[in-house]
Amino acid sequence: MIKSLLIANRGEIACRIIRTARAMGIRTVAVHSDADAKSLHVRMADEAVHIGPSPAAESYLIGDRIIAAAKDTGAEAIHPGYGFLSENAAFAQAVIDAGLVWVGPKPASINAMGLKDAAKALMAEAGVPVTPGYMGDDQSDERLKAEADAIGYPVLIKAVAGGGGKGMRKVDAEGDFLAALQSCRREAQASFGNDVVLIEKFILSPRHIEVQVFGDSHGNVVHLFERDCSLQRRHQKVIEEAPAPGMDAETRDAICAAAVKAAQAVNYEGAGTIEFIADASEGLRGDRTWFMEMNTRLQVEHPVTEEITGVDLVEWQLRVASGEPIPMRQDELSIHGHAIEARLYAEDPASGFLPSTGRLDHLSFGLATRIETGVEEGGQVSPFYDPMIAKVVCHAEDRDSAIDDLVASLADTEVWPVRTNAGFLVRALDADDFRDGVLDTGFIERHGDDLVPDGVADDMVWNVAARIAYGDAPAETGAGLAGFRLNAPVRRTVWLSHRGEGRLVDMAEAEADSTAVGEMMPDFFSTDDTLVTGYADGDHVVVFADGMGYGFDTVVRGSGSGAAHDGDIVAPMPGKVIALDVAEGDEVQEGQRLMVLEAMKMEHALTAPFDGTVADLAAVVGGQVEVEALLVRIEPKEE
Repeated sequence: MIKSLLIANRGEIACRIIRTARAMGIRTVAVHSDADAKSLHVRMADEAVHIGPSPAAESYLIGDRIIAAAKDTGAEAIHPGYGFLSENAAFAQAVIDAGLVWVGPKPASINAMGLKDAAKALMAEAGVPVTPGYMGDDQSDERLKAEADAIGYPVLIKAVAGGGGKGMRKVDAEGDFLAALQSCRREAQASFGNDVVLIEKFILSPRHIEVQVFGDSHGNVVHLFERDCSLQRRHQKVIEEAPAPGMDAETRDAICAAAVKAAQAVNYEGAGTIEFIADASEGLRGDRTWFMEMNTRLQVEHPVTEEITGVDLVEWQLRVASGEPIPMRQDELSIHGHAIEARLYAEDPASGFLPSTGRLDHLSFGLATRIETGVEEGGQVSPFYDPMIAKVVCHAEDRDSAIDDLVASLADTEVWPVRTNAGFLVRALDADDFRDGVLDTGFIERHGDDLVPDGVADDMVWNVAARIAYGDAPAETGAGLAGFRLNAPVRRTVWLSHRGEGRLVDMAEAEADSTAVGEMMPDFFSTDDTLVTGYADGDHVVVFADGMGYGFDTVVRGSGSGAAHDGDIVAPMPGKVIALDVAEGDEVQEGQRLMVLEAMKMEHALTAPFDGTVADLAAVVGGQVEVEALLVRIEPKEE
């Protein structure tokens, strides 16, 4: 058995591997870039080695540094996780040549499945069903268009070296083919250095079904059943589950047998995934399911397979890499219940799913069966890597119960000031079609705006924010007597500002709208069967509801207090002020640009909400700002 292991990765998968290795008594070594110096996986490992600057191309993707780190620390083996160098055959060979154990398939197997056209040809030879299409050597425009015309539209143009949704174009009509081909080639060349493409028949009701396979050096190959990964946004998986809804025993046997045959064709060792595309227009059927590609590594969504089989796939990887046979026979594996996983990303669906980076001042996960994360409260979501915060996994006796648990867990998730897609995930999971198992890869696009929260607080959230602000006000503000006037009824109010809108909230109305939950939880409120939580930090209040976070600036006021306005301009996301067009005292017109904020290499112009005067200016050129930070206040022009 391996005694010491270096993990050539970061984040949640590094933490996941370390957890199993520790349970097996294996010493672990982490590697890290500048950005990850204080990250969770670094602290979890027994030892950590710095391998370069923050960009992955200067650290995690430099194989020589990783191998050197393994040798310097006495690690016997390297586990690549997923992404980065996990499917790089040259790196795998370099690890082996250095006298280290590679926790993964043989380099030849990685090469065999590395190019989509070659992999499909190999699968066809092995008797694995493949999608109708063209993957020949003649890459001329004329030949490719002729093949597409013969297959029949719609077709899919795919870069043979592609992945992650890049180098892929759907073409609906003959007249659109050549323009789409050129666009696909340009993207493929820029992303992969290879502009060779293949043509496939586009499946009109596609389900993404994948099978977990496992092989060892003794010639054994087993499958661990299927996963459904059909819920995708821009070809990126969002929600995964196992087993696949609507899968009958006959179809399962056919697909899983094909997956085992595919793995055997390349003498596969270790964990791998055979991905299939299924035409679900008439339900899942074995004769309408075709090989798409093989991922020669552990998948992001592997926890749902672990949950329904009771198998630790990382433990299996380490045992097989140590030369042991697969721990279980095929007839010893079975499905228990249903598992579903959602990828919680640091992104803002209301702003076109822009990544949201910055410090996690507040982080609390709901009650899920399993949380896979590489961050913690007080940590950072870096702009250099994938913005995943966590994988939230729920396992239950049946699919409906698993969905209910996942919805509840995501609805109770609290993240601030970084934005997340939790509210979006809740809506997707709660959609009637998803609940009924009516899904395909176009589900999210088809449901569109119905799944995207607008990020703006409703009246209930305003009222809860007022209750938190009023209850948390320091004694010197006179909150206890706020609203007291001689010879007049007491009126208690709180001024709140949220995303440029200001309101004077009457506390009597706020208290009538919600019920406090227990003396021990003063900032927990029940309203319309929804548990709403929040906290106050100085003159700022944050409220969480259904997975969404809402920020408010506050001022506690009594009767006769001066009114406020809605001219507060706040940062919609963490970023850097790169241009400032106004100064305090300037008169501005509605729609006039005030400043430009740069976030994730994109520029966002902030404009005046109405005619007025710049009263307060907190922004400076070059300054870094957090989400919801007050940047400028515009006083309305007097009539």
